Amino acid sequence: MPARSHTRPHPATTGGADTHIPWWAIALPVLAFFTLLSLVLNPADAQAAATHPTLTQLVERVQQLMAG
Repeated sequence: MPARSHTRPHPATTGGADTHIPWWAIALPVLAFFTLLSLVLNPADAQAAATHPTLTQLVERVQQLMAG
């Protein structure tokens, strides 16, 4: 016995989705990105990097690669 296929009683709407995101959903990732970018470009401002020389060397190497 063949299975019956179900059809939608009403076709799906093709209008645009009406979604709204809060302002902080954009602002927080942007702020985090620029904060991390500033630490990479100026590792002297990173206080935690001073306690780990390996991390400092890594940040300096990344900065050198980005510069040239």
